[in-house]
Amino acid sequence: MRKFVSRPLVPAGEELVTAADGSAPPVPRTFLWDERRLVVSTVLRTWRSSKNDRGDTYLKRHWFEVETADGARPEVYYDRDARRGRPRWWLYTIDE
Repeated sequence: MRKFVSRPLVPAGEELVTAADGSAPPVPRTFLWDERRLVVSTVLRTWRSSKNDRGDTYLKRHWFEVETADGARPEVYYDRDARRGRPRWWLYTIDE
């Protein structure tokens, strides 16, 4: 059952699942969520969301549905509009 979380993630380590391609951020292999370690084994799906501001459309978030080593399927996003010092990676939902 999918559970709504909406908590910040902290990338752990230097290893990446996907490389930076100029249009999307690279996905870290490991995230820390509270006291839990999420080890990403594969990216299942990606998409983007945008926002409108004063008549212009901006890319807001890069979304990723991933599968972890323990079989969980979290949806995470990278917030391109995060203010300095605020988290960029977020755990949106998780299906365990």
